[in-house]
Amino acid sequence: MMTISSLKTSVVHPDLGTTADACPLGLVEASRAIQSGILSASDYLMQCVHRADALEPGLHAFVSRAPSEALLAQLEHSDGALSGIPVGIKDLIATAELPTTCGSAIYVDQMLSEDAPIVTRIRQLGGAIFGKTVTTEFAWRGPGPTVNPSNPAHTPGGSSSGSAAAVAAGILPLALGTQTVGSVIRPAAYCGIVGFKASFGAVPRAQTFPFAASLDHVGFLTRSVDDAAFAFNLLRNRTAAEPDSIVLPPVPMNLDGGLGTMSPPRLAMLRTPFDDRVTHGQQQAMQTTIQTLRAAGAVVDEFSLPDEYWTGVDAMFCLLEAEGAAVHAEHVRLFPERVTHHIKDLVTNGRLRGAMDYLFARALQHKLRYALKDTLKNYDAILTVPATGEAPEGLSSTGDPIFCALWSFLGAPALTLPVARTDKGLSLGVQLVAPYLQDAHLLRTGKWVQTLV
Repeated sequence: MMTISSLKTSVVHPDLGTTADACPLGLVEASRAIQSGILSASDYLMQCVHRADALEPGLHAFVSRAPSEALLAQLEHSDGALSGIPVGIKDLIATAELPTTCGSAIYVDQMLSEDAPIVTRIRQLGGAIFGKTVTTEFAWRGPGPTVNPSNPAHTPGGSSSGSAAAVAAGILPLALGTQTVGSVIRPAAYCGIVGFKASFGAVPRAQTFPFAASLDHVGFLTRSVDDAAFAFNLLRNRTAAEPDSIVLPPVPMNLDGGLGTMSPPRLAMLRTPFDDRVTHGQQQAMQTTIQTLRAAGAVVDEFSLPDEYWTGVDAMFCLLEAEGAAVHAEHVRLFPERVTHHIKDLVTNGRLRGAMDYLFARALQHKLRYALKDTLKNYDAILTVPATGEAPEGLSSTGDPIFCALWSFLGAPALTLPVARTDKGLSLGVQLVAPYLQDAHLLRTGKWVQTLV
């Protein structure tokens, strides 16, 4: 029988190789140390390079990496909040100096002329673009070569596979991912790190290769909730210049870069129609977490959403397939030998979606996005699982995203935290969700939970 243990940080499987270097500091700690002069930006950057050199041959988290000389050159005249901080960029997001392949044989040599706005912002803040991280084919179901850092016989999840693995392995303190269904939250949960998907439209996504415009998010993979909040504050939209973009205020943080304290929260422990998919180990980890939270003063009530919300999962797949087919129809027509059956099936299914079904799905999305605030009026956040359980064995699948689907459909902010490990060394997590636009409150709630688990 599977045994569950408390989470241990920085678990890297010995089969991936060894490194004598200690795991470099996390995002907030490193930024504070560099800004104060305690830590040299170049020294920190080279710590990350050395760790990547040691682990990447077995990890396969990167499609391409910037040479050390180029990384150090990025530090010249840099004194921003991300000075010396290496950042991984999911290989759907445009970069001018590294290829943007989208995980596809069609674009394997694609060099773009300019950075995406979020990459430009990272550079302006002094961050070093460390490399392009592996994505599944066009962020859909065709897996890449990345393995789970805790157990390389298992998937790291997807589609933000490389971003999650690089952060979990201690190579990077921050990586960008994208999520259309579960592609930030699920790999973060599988790899034992924090994943944060802000409210729909709150983070720039221009010049990120699209999947489904009504569902796509850019998110953050970090080692702590403080780090996720710090990244969000720096990289959130400042203007509503993009389609569907919104501008949220910064999350209040202390002078030391941490989130403030709050009273014990009220959490709605969600029952879903998919609970029979949850493994015994994941159920055990959830129950242990609930006991810990209740002992610290949190209210955790069993909670069910009205049935209308669960029709939103089917509606989400309608949007995903219809919009995805529009994106990829020409790929299938022009390059049938360079796309997998996953993309071909997506286009086939999308062509079967009718206009009435699509319009119904969009109307339901808008209605429920704003209704969730009233539905959860007595709670600070929903507490649920981020995935069915531990990362599946093998690399042929990146796992089931069903426990992320509704929150991507609604555009609600979602956060996953690691809470336990199995006897295979694999992580199990919990997921917190708040209504649309309540990102700051979700992060504060997540920080309260993380201090206990």
